[in-house]
This record gives sequence, structure tokens and C-alpha cells, in this order.
Amino acid sequence: MGRWIRRAAGLLVVLVCTGFLIIRGAGHDPDVWHVDPTNTVRTGKPNDALAAPVGTTRAEPDIVLTPLQKPARELLASLDAVARTEPRVKVVAGSTETGRITYVQRSAIFGFPDYISVTAVETEAGSGLILWSRSRYGYSDLGVNQARLQRWLAAAGLL
Repeated sequence: MGRWIRRAAGLLVVLVCTGFLIIRGAGHDPDVWHVDPTNTVRTGKPNDALAAPVGTTRAEPDIVLTPLQKPARELLASLDAVARTEPRVKVVAGSTETGRITYVQRSAIFGFPDYISVTAVETEAGSGLILWSRSRYGYSDLGVNQARLQRWLAAAGLL
């Protein structure tokens, strides 16, 4: 009986380590992850968050942003500066010059990737940003994506 338990435990360790290596080694295909958040189609799972001015996206935002009287690219540059100071954040695609950027931020321990797409928009009331943060793996993110958006927006002075 003891030999069977040791073998099962060893197999479990191998499977868990393999899973972590697959997650940490997963690539970031810009064609899949660098999307326009104005056309967001949400899955209904509690593993994403959307911040936007009212009427700028197909989906209902979790965080409603007020349009500001600054150029949209300036708002994007402010948010970009904040995002690049966050731990474990890399740019997947885009730039402030193109008006859209997608970042990946990995969790500290397991390295799970979350993707954050940001687009600068002009509205009749001013300009703003649309941010969509979503988890690549799992059903629930325990509020991590919404907390990230609130933290980034507050640090950039956009909340």
C-alpha cells in the first residue's frame, strides 16, 4: 500500500509541475490577445473586467469612466506609464502612437497570464479609454482583473 501511495504522489507532482511549465511557457499570440475592446464579447464568466465611458462598447462596463477634456492619446500615455511600472507586465502588441496597447501581466506565484487591452477613444463629451482585463485560464479571477483596472486608472489620475 505504501509503494502505491508514493507512486501516486510522484505522478501527481510530475503532473502539477508539467502544468506549471505549460502555463509559464504559453506564448502570447497578438492575433488572439491584441483585440479592440470596443467590440468586447464577454463570456459571462467572472474572470474579466471592463472599464469604459458609457456607450463606447458593445458590452456593459464594470467601471464607468467619465470622458475627460484631454487628448485621448495623452490619457493612453498616462496609463501606459503606470502599466509599465507594474510587476511582471510586458507589452504584447500596440503602442501609444497607434492608440491601442495590449499588455500581459502574470501572477506572482504560478505565472497565470492576464491580458489587458486598452484603446483610446474620442466621444462627444470628451475623450477616454476603454480597458478590458481578462484571465486566460480559469473560471473566476476572484476580482483580480477589476482591482487591476481600478489601481491602474487611479494611479494614472483617470478615476
